[in-house]
Amino acid sequence: MAEDSQRNFRSVYYEKVGFRGVEEKKSLEILLKDDRLDIEKLCTFSQRFPLPSMYRILVWKVLLGIIPPHHESHALVMKYRKEQYRDVYHALQVIRFIKDSTPQVEVFLRMHQLESGRLPRNLAFPLEPEDEVFLAIAKAMEEVVEDNIDCYWLVSSFVNQLNNKYKDSLPQLPKVLEQYLNVEDNRLLAHLNACSAVGKLPYNLWFKKCFAGCLPESSLQRVWDKVISGSCKILVFVALEILLTFKMKIMAQTNAEKITQFLENIPQDNTDAIVSKAIDLWHKHCGTPVHLV
Repeated sequence: MAEDSQRNFRSVYYEKVGFRGVEEKKSLEILLKDDRLDIEKLCTFSQRFPLPSMYRILVWKVLLGIIPPHHESHALVMKYRKEQYRDVYHALQVIRFIKDSTPQVEVFLRMHQLESGRLPRNLAFPLEPEDEVFLAIAKAMEEVVEDNIDCYWLVSSFVNQLNNKYKDSLPQLPKVLEQYLNVEDNRLLAHLNACSAVGKLPYNLWFKKCFAGCLPESSLQRVWDKVISGSCKILVFVALEILLTFKMKIMAQTNAEKITQFLENIPQDNTDAIVSKAIDLWHKHCGTPVHLV
């Protein structure tokens, strides 16, 4: 237990002072110099290390299939992406679904709906739950990505990944969380069960929205590195670490609704450490991917 605490402290400390990032950045730069980017190696790197912010958008775009692995094709493909964005944007203007004052995230939603054949008949139709998920992810992505065209393609492709690649896995995550919580702190799980809170935890916020609206973007993007590169299971360990971090507050509360309300609005001052510890827990239970550089 003391060894785990020491490792968690060391992991957070090294990230804070920037020691870990130097060698990792060099390793990633070697990977990014290849004429044809190796998707498997980029995934392995992203699973093992946090992506340097200067390369994060490029790596996400490659892993989500927005641009191909071949460097020489990047400019041409992005040119087509920009044209497609403008065509869809113009179409929505013509049918009066958007105007100049429409918030950017809503523009992204309407574009995504049109491209996926889900655009409602008119603006009066209420938003579906999946639209609320899209908007939450779009609002968070907007804080990370400056360029609107890049932002749209990243949001749309990320949501498509969640809806397709992780379609069967995401509904299983609440049960998986319960199993790991039983291993890490069965007393806390027993308390949540006694309060009838296990079934009322904010699973929608944690697993469907991938912590968008729960974690600040500086912490969130490190979680999304892992999801985009192939592991939605990291979401379980972030939720697990949130429960462990705020154990005393949860144990002092017996009302399920109040526990949920607190977990939906956790303090934002400690989230980097929470994510670092969650990644350590994930590696502890699931192993560390072999570094292929």
